[in-house]
Amino acid sequence: MTREALTASTDALRAAGIDEPRLDAELLLAAATGWDRARLAARPDAEIPPGASRRFAEMVRRRLRREPVAYILGRRGFRRLELAVDPRVLIPRPETELLVELALELRPGSVLDVGTGSGAIALAIADELPQSAVTALDTSPAALELARENAERVGLASRVEFALGTVPPAEGGFELVVANLPYVSEAEWDGLQPEVREWEPRAALLAGADGLDAIRAVIPELAGRAEVLALEVGIGQAETVGGLLRAAGFDAIETRPDLAGIPRVVIGRREMRAA
Repeated sequence: MTREALTASTDALRAAGIDEPRLDAELLLAAATGWDRARLAARPDAEIPPGASRRFAEMVRRRLRREPVAYILGRRGFRRLELAVDPRVLIPRPETELLVELALELRPGSVLDVGTGSGAIALAIADELPQSAVTALDTSPAALELARENAERVGLASRVEFALGTVPPAEGGFELVVANLPYVSEAEWDGLQPEVREWEPRAALLAGADGLDAIRAVIPELAGRAEVLALEVGIGQAETVGGLLRAAGFDAIETRPDLAGIPRVVIGRREMRAA
C-alpha cells in the first residue's frame, strides 16, 4: 500500500542521511505511479501496481546512492518552465532566479547568458521577456546539446541563439550579460554534499584555489560587451568580484542577497551613454 511504501522508503532515506526523506519519497512514488502527491495523501491505502512498485524500488535505490532526485526524474522546474536535466548539466537552483529577476527589472532588449548549462536562465528570460533577444553560451558541447533540447521542449527554440564558448560569435554589445559560472574553491570541494560532489559535473562547479578562476577570466572578455554585467557568486566572494568589475570599468557595483541572506549576485553597471 501507499502508506507502507512511503514509510519504509522514508525511513531508509533518512538512515542514509538524506535531508528531506519524506519529500523525496513522495516525489519518487508520484513519478513511479503517475499519481500526483495529493492523490498519495488522499489515498494512503491504495495498492501500488506491480510495475510501479518495481520502478519506485529502483528509484529509491538510486536515491540511496545519493543521486539527486532531479536526475532520477530527469527534470527540474525553474520559474515557469520544466526542464530536462541530467549529469551533463548542473541542476538549476532557486538562487539563480535572482539573475532572471534582474532581467525582469531592466527589461533589456538584448541579453547574453554565459555558462548556460541546461539553458534555465536564458530560457526563463526568453519566456518572460518576449521582446528581448537572447543569446546563450557554454564551453561544454554536451551542455549546449541539452540546452537546445530544452529550448525545443518548452517551445522557445526560435527565441534563443546558442553558441559554444564564453564570448559571443557576433560583434556588438548587450544591454545585460548574466553569468552563473563555476565558483567552488578547491578547499570547499570535499565538504560538498555527495549529491553535488559525486553526481553534478565537476567542470561546472570547481574554479581553482579561491573559486574565482572562471569569473576572473571572463570579466575582461565581456566587459566591453556589457552595459550591465551580473554574476552569481559563492559565499564570501562578492567583495572580490565587485573589485574585479570596478577594475574592468564598471561604474556602479551592487550586491543582492539570496533568500538565506548570502550575497549571491554581484552587478556592475556602466554610466548611461549619451544619446
